[in-house]
Amino acid sequence: MEYKVTVATGTSKYSGTNNYIYLTLVGERGESERTVLDNPGLDFCRGAVDDYTVKSSADLGPLILVRLEKQKFYVEDNWFCRYVKVSIPGERRSYSFPCYRWLVGDKVIVELREGTAKKISDDTLPLEISHRTTELLERQKIYRWLAWAPGIPKCIDAKSEADLPQDARFDNEKRSDFVGSLQYALLELSLKRLALMFGKSWEDLKDFKKIFWTLKSPIAEYTMNHWKEDSFFGYQFLNGSNPRMISRCKELPSNFRVTGDMVQSSLIPTTTLKEELKKGNIFLVDQAIMDGIPANVIRDKAQHIAAPLCLLYEHPEKGLIPIAIQLEQKPDKETPIFLPSDPPLAWLLAKMWVRHSEFQIFQVLSHLLRTHLVAEVFCVATLRQLPAVHPIYKLLAPHLRYTLEINCRSRSQLISSEGIFKSVVSTGGDGLLILAQRGYKVLTYRSFQPKFDFMDRGVTKIKDYFYRDHSMMLWDVIQNFVSGIVSLYYKSDLEVEQDSEIQAWINDVAVEGFVDLPHFGLASELKTKEELITLLSMVIFTSTSQHAATNNGQFDWCAWVPNTPCTMRCPPPTDKDAVTMDMIMDTLPDISQSCMQMAITWHLGRAQPDAIPLGQYVEQYFTEPAALKVIDQFRKELKELEEHIIAQNEGQELPYLYLSPSRIENSITI
Repeated sequence: MEYKVTVATGTSKYSGTNNYIYLTLVGERGESERTVLDNPGLDFCRGAVDDYTVKSSADLGPLILVRLEKQKFYVEDNWFCRYVKVSIPGERRSYSFPCYRWLVGDKVIVELREGTAKKISDDTLPLEISHRTTELLERQKIYRWLAWAPGIPKCIDAKSEADLPQDARFDNEKRSDFVGSLQYALLELSLKRLALMFGKSWEDLKDFKKIFWTLKSPIAEYTMNHWKEDSFFGYQFLNGSNPRMISRCKELPSNFRVTGDMVQSSLIPTTTLKEELKKGNIFLVDQAIMDGIPANVIRDKAQHIAAPLCLLYEHPEKGLIPIAIQLEQKPDKETPIFLPSDPPLAWLLAKMWVRHSEFQIFQVLSHLLRTHLVAEVFCVATLRQLPAVHPIYKLLAPHLRYTLEINCRSRSQLISSEGIFKSVVSTGGDGLLILAQRGYKVLTYRSFQPKFDFMDRGVTKIKDYFYRDHSMMLWDVIQNFVSGIVSLYYKSDLEVEQDSEIQAWINDVAVEGFVDLPHFGLASELKTKEELITLLSMVIFTSTSQHAATNNGQFDWCAWVPNTPCTMRCPPPTDKDAVTMDMIMDTLPDISQSCMQMAITWHLGRAQPDAIPLGQYVEQYFTEPAALKVIDQFRKELKELEEHIIAQNEGQELPYLYLSPSRIENSITI
């Protein structure tokens, strides 16, 4: 028998190899000859798709797997294999073997299963079952759980990205771009000279324009021009980088000493605060989670933190506007309530304090904890418990790409004791971890499902809440897709319950990943298809849409530093009449801190050059026509949603496009 074999090499830099590559076909009736596939250095170049003939003394029957071996020729170099395809000349039978892995080292052997997705119950041959077991045992040695710090989700056991297996690392192009973009922001944009002005304050608000001439975006410019406006301040709670803090206020908190008389001038003349509370037009942003967080010390100077309460009113003409701000959670008789009728600088500084707390909560909780760290739990559990042939592995793998490396880089370079947050952010150091621990304690599985999140916060009817509307539509499209895939492989609830690998996966997630979180609400076993579909939809939504909503706009809303300051260098004001422009400038980030805030938010929030949009699967793990049909339908629905969102934004002075499918990455890569 002769088999035609096609081998595809990766397309990124250094994917090719000059080593010997051997291949053996393994079928139900035996193995082919161990065949060397090329003359070293001639084939397996970057992006190559090479054809070979592999012989066998007899018909191997249905093919089960392909065995690849790499052996050093002259100089050892790694090889990235995309896939192997096998066909029999003159016959219709053909087989696809997805790989998408690096072969690293001399005399390394990789065995690839035929591409048809199979649960463990679908495998009947001893070779198939032993392959699953061996693959998972090897992976569990490589991918281990680690408690990076107490009171937060567990992560991958790696001190830095250099400790990760090659399969979890950035491609070379991605790595070069990631390292180079921050240097570009600081050097090419003339920020380096300003960034060295440690501790020096700006003289006036307009001076922030000095770092705003090349690094900018249309929304960042809009922010610069409108940030003082109350309606713009309110808009950001709906469609800014932290759009899930606002809640309907049914009654005023006992620690928020606002009276109806105080805010009457902000309401329409024919109503009262009591009536508007009853109608559901009053909303609250309560940043109590910031109360008592220890403030950072930057260059021997203590920074400052507040835990504001902000009352907002959905005005029939002005939209959502702030009507009262209190900067303390435990007020005394002297604690001021800041109002729009106060001296303009006092009201402006109070709003800055709210936005400063928003920066901390958005970066540490909404962004880091609720997307990056949560996604990492599912990534590690998937790699440890699901073999590559499992349909749920094939479903999730593209949505977990690069997540381990970006999180390792975050822990070592951004939020570590020597990281960037420590040098410029008021919660840097101990405060950041304490804030994350507080946020982790109150995490609920329910809150990761948009329908329940909006319902529980009482914001299902508030106008112009584009984040809510687009999230709901995206959830429906993602859930339809997941339901289509799951239904191909699970015909009943019993099949879910009896899938030992899926049960090991969810147990790893719930017991290991979300350790010490008894009230999270995610069971350690899955009993129905519906439970599985909801959980997988949540994982994909969180790794794609939710991350896009919190990450992609951070430069837009934070580049104009006074709108969302990363730190505050003076304590909150206690006397409204004492607020001056000098006090504001002494409170806002200094020149060096401002430069770093702008550079970091541009670096992290910019569109990634190698971004793979939601639903575009460059690595084709599924090979069956039925699964590919479901994927095509997913893409069709995403395209229709994209067209709807674009049409909705036509003519909008401030468009909301963060959740346009083409702008959502398929995984957390930044």
